[in-house]
Amino acid sequence: MSSGNLLYAQSGGVTAVINATAGAIIEAARKRRQVGTVLAARNGILGALREELYDLKGEDLRQIRALAHTPGGAFGSCRWKLPDIAKDRAPYERLIEVLRAHDIRWFLYNGGGDSADTALKLSRIGAELDYPLVCVAVPKTIDNDLPVTDCSPGFGSAARYTAVSVLEASLDVASMAETSTKVFVYEAMGRHAGWLAASAGLAARRPGDAPHVILLPEVPFDQARFLDRVKATVEKIGWCTVVVSEGVRDADGRFLAEAGKRDAFGHAQLGGAAPTVARLVTDKLGYKHHWAVPDYLQRSARHIASGTDLAHAQAVGKAAVEYALAGQNAVMPAIKRQSAAPYRWEIRPAPLERIANQEKMLPKSFISKDGFGITAAARRYLAPLIQGEAKTPWRDGLPVVAELKLALAARKLPPWQGDGGA
Repeated sequence: MSSGNLLYAQSGGVTAVINATAGAIIEAARKRRQVGTVLAARNGILGALREELYDLKGEDLRQIRALAHTPGGAFGSCRWKLPDIAKDRAPYERLIEVLRAHDIRWFLYNGGGDSADTALKLSRIGAELDYPLVCVAVPKTIDNDLPVTDCSPGFGSAARYTAVSVLEASLDVASMAETSTKVFVYEAMGRHAGWLAASAGLAARRPGDAPHVILLPEVPFDQARFLDRVKATVEKIGWCTVVVSEGVRDADGRFLAEAGKRDAFGHAQLGGAAPTVARLVTDKLGYKHHWAVPDYLQRSARHIASGTDLAHAQAVGKAAVEYALAGQNAVMPAIKRQSAAPYRWEIRPAPLERIANQEKMLPKSFISKDGFGITAAARRYLAPLIQGEAKTPWRDGLPVVAELKLALAARKLPPWQGDGGA
């Protein structure tokens, strides 16, 4: 493929370092002669459907580089999944129409498993409709549940936030426990996989340190065993810190806290496991409690991001451009761990067939025998991912973030009237 334009888009929940990946992609693509213009879709794949494409050629390089220390999604993200092509071909045909109109030959989609599915589907429809298109999925998720890759960019920073927050809050609880709060419950994101909740275990440097109980999605919740552990901990040291994953289920497979709604990917909308568990502690044991649901804070805290995570995010971005321009269709740059101590890694292409719509769960070898903690193997895996400093520039006491112009490219087609809005 000799020349054309490159389109980048962000999908799913954003992270502290997804913009670092974006910046690496944009800067790398700008240096390549084959690439005429780098475009970014507004709000993910929906922007491509609606022909809402940011033309990035007017963006200052300093602001592109500032994306490395800017959380959120600079171009907007979305939760929207392409339908089964056998049932509805219209969105696919529209996407190819938009790509053709703007001479886009490379599409890089930055997201998780559902985004890998979108990239895979587009790569196939491009070939079917005889349009020369190379699709590369770029990994991102704080859930760390993407298969094949050792870890997912975004996870290391969220894991660091979790471990730091649990450590610091536990010192607060310990200081007040005699006359006030006995039990503190912290809720971590993670849906079906317990990676982020498990990372809280790094806060414990010695036996008996907090967190004293970690409730993981991989271990069915047993109310009696949980309450016995909390009571024993409070009676022994005077207080107890509990970390609960939002995706914890009971023995029948029901989420402890499900909002009763589903997102556009079909996933149950979660949140509220911490107050549910905290109320249970007070109702059954009588202990005063406090709980925290950090929600977006855990995925947007760029100011304490992991240096390892930032390096991963930028490396997968650069590799994605290389793979795309080399014609490696339907792949994802995956992180391959070479050693844990010292931590060494490399980037290798992985086929999307092995990634799309798949989930990597916390292995049994990472979960303590009692089901309430993590093992030494888990520590060896997790520890390198939260290390290193990711420099954040400050001005007037606040972090400096990128300020982009975000000029939309001129439309060339009639508005899209299908699912997803016009």
